[in-house]
Amino acid sequence: MKYITILDIAKEVGVSKSTVSRALAGDSRNVKPETMRKIQETALKMGYRRNELAVNLRCSMTKNIGIVIPEGITPFFMSFIQQAQKEMRDKGFRTIIAVSNEDSEQERENLTMLENCRIDGIMICPCHKSRNIQTYKNIIENGIPLVFFDRKIEGIDVSQVCINDNLMSHFMVEYLIRNGKKNIVHISGPDAVSNAVDRYRGYREALEKFHIPYDKRYVIDGGLTAEEGANAMEQFLSSGLEFDAVFGFTETTILGAKSVLQKLNYRIPGDIALCCISGTKLCTLVYPTITAVEQPVNLMASESCRILQHHIETHDFTPEKITLRGNMILREST
Repeated sequence: MKYITILDIAKEVGVSKSTVSRALAGDSRNVKPETMRKIQETALKMGYRRNELAVNLRCSMTKNIGIVIPEGITPFFMSFIQQAQKEMRDKGFRTIIAVSNEDSEQERENLTMLENCRIDGIMICPCHKSRNIQTYKNIIENGIPLVFFDRKIEGIDVSQVCINDNLMSHFMVEYLIRNGKKNIVHISGPDAVSNAVDRYRGYREALEKFHIPYDKRYVIDGGLTAEEGANAMEQFLSSGLEFDAVFGFTETTILGAKSVLQKLNYRIPGDIALCCISGTKLCTLVYPTITAVEQPVNLMASESCRILQHHIETHDFTPEKITLRGNMILREST
């Protein structure tokens, strides 16, 4: 596809490029009315489209930002994108979305692609807590601000917006214990994901608070997907250990575990209570509905947008670290 340029219009009308540029900008002081009318009509007829990127680059901005997410299955990330895109659009920015599929190499490729697109800033939920740290540092050194959301990165001083995963995990397990649960299985997330570590720590701290001995056999690596959660539940059941509750790192893994338990005729919550962090609408679309800590996704998106816009417009990259409070929603599964 051939793009029509100002030079093409200038040749067609028989005027200079600068005259065409002024006419298309509506500069009636320097372009005669008849010439302006002819240029604008010719531009319309030839299918000319203004090159916004070139215009913005002359102002040292492209008005484009990137959002990089680790997966596009759960509603959380789709909700974040919708809110962030709306807010940045209202501020005059366009958004480029990239999905890393929980693959740090693909994440690195996405970041390179965004840099090549000359974006002004990036919001990112990283898929690994340490693997791409040098890439993040290089991007910042190149003058592109980053804002991390949902998951944190240690070892780099960058703005981030998260919930207090450790505290909310502690509260959730404490709720189970106060309701008589003593043998609580934790389907944990990958060690490479920062909030998986925080949620595991909250689980252990709640047990310690109520003097319940920690037993590593009750912690099963459940990965990130429903299938992995189902596999983790099957693995635990094969141990023959007694249990009365399951606390999941995220909703997808707890939904996988739930499907296994129900196939084996466990009553929820009669026999086993289920709950998780990172709950979304998915937790309300099953029976019984799932007790979960829900993240304030719209507020997380709004804060991320506010911080990124400030970094872009002021060139002040002083980090802001925002910790939001999650909401524990009690439902039928407990």
